[in-house]
Amino acid sequence: MEPTNDDDHRANGSDHNHLPKRPKLSTSSFITDSQIREEFSHHQKGIARINNGSFGSCPAYINAAQKRWQLRFLKQPDDFFLNHLQKCILHSRTIIKDVINAEHVEEVSLVDNATTAAAIVLQHVGWAFAEGRFQKGDAVVMLHCAFQAVKKSIEAYVTRAGGSVIVVHLPFPLRSEGEIVAEFRKALAKGKDNGKKVRLAIIDHITSMPCVVIPVRDLVKICREEGVDRVFVDAAHAIGNVHVDVKEIGADFYVSNLHKWFFCPPSVAFLYCRKSPVSPDLHHPVVSHEYGNGLAIESAWIGTRDYSSQLVVPEVLEFINRFEGGIEGIRTRNHNAVIEMGQMLANAWGTVLGCPPDMSPSMAMVGLPASLKILSNKDALNLRNHLRDQFGVEVPIHYQEIKDLRDSDACVTGYARISHQVYNTIDDYIKLKDAILQLARDGVTCKMLCPE
Repeated sequence: MEPTNDDDHRANGSDHNHLPKRPKLSTSSFITDSQIREEFSHHQKGIARINNGSFGSCPAYINAAQKRWQLRFLKQPDDFFLNHLQKCILHSRTIIKDVINAEHVEEVSLVDNATTAAAIVLQHVGWAFAEGRFQKGDAVVMLHCAFQAVKKSIEAYVTRAGGSVIVVHLPFPLRSEGEIVAEFRKALAKGKDNGKKVRLAIIDHITSMPCVVIPVRDLVKICREEGVDRVFVDAAHAIGNVHVDVKEIGADFYVSNLHKWFFCPPSVAFLYCRKSPVSPDLHHPVVSHEYGNGLAIESAWIGTRDYSSQLVVPEVLEFINRFEGGIEGIRTRNHNAVIEMGQMLANAWGTVLGCPPDMSPSMAMVGLPASLKILSNKDALNLRNHLRDQFGVEVPIHYQEIKDLRDSDACVTGYARISHQVYNTIDDYIKLKDAILQLARDGVTCKMLCPE
């Protein structure tokens, strides 16, 4: 029976009917716990790996499939590249088109990662400034917690061509989506000061640090109402983590990595570009002989390289369909589990989650004891390294600045960003819980963890 998720985020839509049909399996055909352990047995022993969000995870079934694709190329490269590669990449693109409910397969390109996709979109916007189609001083709006590579791409392509940047500062901890919407509206209004225009809005679907699900559908709708030219949703964490329906979301551009939560090997992402008059002006930053044949074709040939990460998508779908409910079932169980584990940790540490459960994906921000005195990004990194080196726990730590450090003895200034993927067990989180409790009992502060 298909599992339901009554807590599905408004931002992500609710129509699941566009997903590829799964084979009808009996309950006994679904993957077992022991088979899951076997699929991820290559993970380093003794490490509580609760950071799937950073690099994802690739099961043995897909590792083997990737090696088969690599050998197929190496056996006869000429035949493979000339007669098979493009058809096989098209097959992968078609699967992704169905998963995300795109209208046309031509709207789906496969690229290396979300950073490459951001370069494609921002290069396009930069050209519009440089060629005079956008006026100097017109704005790009982005969230303050946008990924650093996106910020650098804005610097490289947009600001040097004359565009300005308006940053939406989101509060954290968060209590409601309304706080995000209010700040976003303020930024759009600022972008239209003195007769200027907002040419591009960059909206994260799931922010990385701190981790929050953004109501993208609502923000895209506001952009349309306010006359924003283009909307780019950076959803690096999204596919396999939250429900994705690009028609419902309504953005011009949408990117998500396939190696984070969709079980592909590094590195591969899809870039959705809604069909429009600007589509022909989108180009891959690596120019090869397919230049001018459309972004999807350009991206499918950027010279001799290993394309196997893009070719295993059919096998990935086979692996996903071994789980009850397929991708929707996986993400629902991961979300429920990470909230349960997050609340367990918060209770043990006497803290709270950084945002409501319905604003958390398969990751959650859990407040750390104030006694650890996480008072800088360096402190957060030192604690992360200490947990890895001394306790065998891999988890990112977020430093949240507070206005008055005199209150730091009582305020939560650090959060653990925990992930849950199918290979995680309760023991992973207990290991983290006990490590933090031991540090607190021993009176350890982050200042004491500074490397010599």
